[in-house]
Amino acid sequence: MTSLIASLGSEKPTVAHVAELIKREKWEKVYLISESKHSEIKADNIEYIIISQNAVLSDLAEEIRKKLIGKISDIEAAVNLISGSGKLNMAVLSAVLKLGLGIRLVALTREGIKEV
Repeated sequence: MTSLIASLGSEKPTVAHVAELIKREKWEKVYLISESKHSEIKADNIEYIIISQNAVLSDLAEEIRKKLIGKISDIEAAVNLISGSGKLNMAVLSAVLKLGLGIRLVALTREGIKEV
């Protein structure tokens, strides 16, 4: 089973997209990278990685990488970057790739969850 890593901003439509993505698939674990927890996203397998976007991009990427080390046992992870700022999304991609993980970009579509 695949783990999902998703950036999470504060925009309600994109938060709803991520919430539905989580609900529609059986994920081994879900890692939500955000400045705060979101009460509208509920599941037993969610772990929030709380960050501050005020950090310099390279520091932010390193913070995320350190918080993900050893948590994903597979060689790849599903990644969703629909939500969050460009800076956050770049930091997430950098962190995941520096962990040596392959990525599958996934999104919720009218036909269900699709790899992009």
